[in-house]
Amino acid sequence: MKTQIAEAFYNFSTIIIHRHVRPDPDAYGSQAGLAELLKNSFPDKNVYITGDEEPSLSFLARMDKVTDADYKEALVIVCDTANQARIDDQRYNSGKMLVKIDHHPNVDEYGDINWVDTTASSTSEMIFQLWKSTEDLKMNDEAARLIYAGIVGDTGRFLFPSTTTETFGAASELVNYNFDRSEMYNNMYSTPINVAKLKGYVLQNFTVHPEGYSTVRLTNEILEKFQVTASETSALVGLLGDMDGILAWAYFIEEEDQIRVRLRSKGPVINGIAAEHNGGGHPMAAGASAESWEETEVIEQKLRDVCMEFK
Repeated sequence: MKTQIAEAFYNFSTIIIHRHVRPDPDAYGSQAGLAELLKNSFPDKNVYITGDEEPSLSFLARMDKVTDADYKEALVIVCDTANQARIDDQRYNSGKMLVKIDHHPNVDEYGDINWVDTTASSTSEMIFQLWKSTEDLKMNDEAARLIYAGIVGDTGRFLFPSTTTETFGAASELVNYNFDRSEMYNNMYSTPINVAKLKGYVLQNFTVHPEGYSTVRLTNEILEKFQVTASETSALVGLLGDMDGILAWAYFIEEEDQIRVRLRSKGPVINGIAAEHNGGGHPMAAGASAESWEETEVIEQKLRDVCMEFK
């Protein structure tokens, strides 16, 4: 797959790179990191990244303005996106060739080339592997910064079980490049006061059910009270992971047109639940969406069931 993808680089003068909606550092890191590799290696090619801007990740990269005409005869690459419904910018099918690069379970085998590696800690780690296996790809400081940030983000600073010897090997090589890791960590993990106060609210109000699950409901009223946006609640998702008695948990965050669902687990497999509710992800970390609070009650029941089965 890596050889086929490398061959595609040579065959196209325009390359457009997508990622998933509601991006995280790995989405940005793999998308923009690959773009930097390509720009550094093939300066005569037109390389673009597209998708809605995520203000909290603007320190990593800014998206390009890509016209419909740019897609004509273009190579389109989608990074870190398991299923087509979650691809940001639905023009991804408008190019001449489509490539999928992802580390999530391969539930949707789209693309002319479909490279999926569920053993990789992150899609950013896969971009590192692609660089190592492609002679004409040239790393630079900016590409290294982006790829490293993506790896750090998806491994929880190397704490998650997905971290392997290959992950540490990639990180050890990337830190040899000239970028400010302290500044990157500060941007990724500094907590605004309003978000810190919302964390306090969650810690004071969460409950643990006997089956080993917990849920947190963040309504519009709560978000407005603490002046926190739905995207900023991503900083809360791991908060319950250290609590005794919790095997799996869900955050239900009210948005303008839906309820965002963030699912996490320390054992029970929860990505099947996400797949049944317009989402997907890893066995222990997934996301979904619900159309009503009644649907969140269905999701909560399914969370209860997987915890009971796990026990």
